[in-house]
Amino acid sequence: MKVAILAGGVGTRLAEETEIKPKPMVEVGGTPIIMHIMRHYAQFGHKQFAIALGYKGEYIKKYMMDYASLQSHLTVDLKTGDVEQHGKDKLDWKVDLVDTGRDTLTGGRIKRLAPFIGNETFMLTWGDGVSDVDLDKLLAFHQSHGKLATVTAVRPTARFGHLEFDGDRVVEFSEKPQTAEGWINGAFFVLEPAIFDYIEGDATQWEHEPMERLANEGQLMAYRHNSFWQCMDTLRDKKLLEELWESGKAPWKTWE
Repeated sequence: MKVAILAGGVGTRLAEETEIKPKPMVEVGGTPIIMHIMRHYAQFGHKQFAIALGYKGEYIKKYMMDYASLQSHLTVDLKTGDVEQHGKDKLDWKVDLVDTGRDTLTGGRIKRLAPFIGNETFMLTWGDGVSDVDLDKLLAFHQSHGKLATVTAVRPTARFGHLEFDGDRVVEFSEKPQTAEGWINGAFFVLEPAIFDYIEGDATQWEHEPMERLANEGQLMAYRHNSFWQCMDTLRDKKLLEELWESGKAPWKTWE
C-alpha cells in the first residue's frame, strides 16, 4: 500500500532549523524525522512512498539519492571513479519524490500525488509527527467501516501544568499530562482514491473544505489512538523528542 507524506511546508515555528532545510529533514537522534516516520510504516510492511515536496524540496531529494552512500563504507577508485559500497543499510523501499509547488496548500499537495497513488486505498500522514500507532489495527478499522476516510484521533500532550481544584485548593498537579478531553487530528490517515474528488486544487486546505465535507457526508471515521503521538512544531517539541530518543525509550521506535 502506498504511503503519502506531506513534506512541503515552511515550518516557520522552527525557523532556527528550517531556514536551511525543510522541517521533515530536521534531525532527531541524528536522523531526519521523515526517516523515523518512514521506518515506522516500513515496519508494518508499507514500503512504497510518495513524498509531496515544496519548500527546499531539493534537500530531501539529495538526501534520498545519497542515502545508500551516506550509510555505507565506501571504496573509491580514484583512477576510474568507480565506487564500491560496503555494509550499506539495504532498504527495499521505493520513494516517489514529487514537486508539488512552493505555495501549494495541503489539499493541493495531496491531489498532485494522485497520479503516483493510483486507484487504490492509501495511507497519508504529515512529515513532522511520530506515533506508536498500530498501523495494522488502523487499516483493519478502515476496512471494517467502508467509508472513504479514516483519521487517527489523538489526545495531545498539554503544554503547561494541569491543575485540578477543590474550590481554590489544588488537589492534583500534573506537569505533562495527556489532555483528558478533546481529540484532535493526528494525521495517520487511511484514504480511498475518491477523496481526490473532494479537493478543488492547489489553494485547497485538506483540513478545511475536504475534511469538513467528508464529515458532513458521513464519510470520515476516527480511529482513536490513546498511546504516544507527538508532532514537531517548535524547538520545545524537538527537544522533547531528542530527550526521548536519547533515553533509549522512544515510544515511536517500532523497528529494530
